[in-house]
Amino acid sequence: MTVVPIKSSNLNASEVSWFSALCSDDYQFLGVPDGKLRSSWEHCSKIVTVSEEQGFNNILCPSSYQVGQDTLSFVAGCAPITSDINLLAAVRCGEMQPIMLARTIATLDHMLKGRLTVNIISSDFPGQTEESTYRYQRSREVVEILKQAWTKNHINHEGKIYNFKNIDTSPVVPYQTNGPLLYFGGYSPSALELCGEHCDVYLMWPEKKEDLADRMRAVNDVAQKYNRTLDYGLRVHVIVRDTEIEAKEYAEYITSKLDDEYGKMIRDRALDSTSLGVSHQSKNRELADKYGYIEQNLWTGVGRARSGCGAALVGSADQVLSKINEYEKMGIRAFIFSGYPHIDEAKHFGSKVLPKLNTCSLPSVYGRVPNKTPSTPLGTGIRK
Repeated sequence: MTVVPIKSSNLNASEVSWFSALCSDDYQFLGVPDGKLRSSWEHCSKIVTVSEEQGFNNILCPSSYQVGQDTLSFVAGCAPITSDINLLAAVRCGEMQPIMLARTIATLDHMLKGRLTVNIISSDFPGQTEESTYRYQRSREVVEILKQAWTKNHINHEGKIYNFKNIDTSPVVPYQTNGPLLYFGGYSPSALELCGEHCDVYLMWPEKKEDLADRMRAVNDVAQKYNRTLDYGLRVHVIVRDTEIEAKEYAEYITSKLDDEYGKMIRDRALDSTSLGVSHQSKNRELADKYGYIEQNLWTGVGRARSGCGAALVGSADQVLSKINEYEKMGIRAFIFSGYPHIDEAKHFGSKVLPKLNTCSLPSVYGRVPNKTPSTPLGTGIRK
């Protein structure tokens, strides 16, 4: 029985995704820059195409100012070089005027023929520090405007930050029915409120299972206020080998050249480095054993050199598969994995674990993707 009610309760499958390192987050040795693994179009787009070849359902395209490519531009570039994999585009709310953001998302959704998913991000912008309540109010209003753009004939929004009256939505109608799925992660009360009311998949970073269960209960409590049921996801790194010994040896190998002061610099430069979620990842490292493990096969060492998601599943194929199955029993239906280097680890996971999992595309499960090009101005509909 799942920890909380989930929207995909009858689904005997999970969406299994990989990660494209747009933000200077690919290494052979953590914390040691490698020019061959830089966040170039050539390298990051290859991560996407390899992930599609391996059979992953979706791929997270993150957002960061520091040494990174623009996410939405990158996703657009991936449209003609992919055919099956979904692209999970991280969108920092407020970077773009909301109605123009709706147009950009609609354009991408048509380019990808319904293979777009959206990760809603609420964070500071480069050079700015804003109070959390304001940031989440801005994100809430952006999401509300997007949902009007995708489901109504006109946008009418009167908020604390944005005000629009009677804006025709025909130019921003997406390919998918009711628009792309919204994935969201955040730990603060404002974050839970936004997710519970408006988003589809609540994403968590790795923690002990009992802590993940508590997060799911907290979000579900909010969702119930709005008569909604969510799905849940886990963003976590992975190191999988034929044996547990090999996997643990590789974990030690990739951190063998890490200077902890340099690792701290990498963590601190991230725009979300002071968030509540990041502080929990730091706490995990403090509570871990002397080898960095906070739970069987859950290793926190990767967090020494990155902000955000800071732990990895480490073990044999059977151990990693067993861990994933435990998460599925809790009610987690979306997984976003990554590993170092990303292409190599995608192949390890893709060959050793992925074939043993029942997988799906959540937009298809939700009935968002039409069978043919929709009758919209960007599709086959009448142009105004």
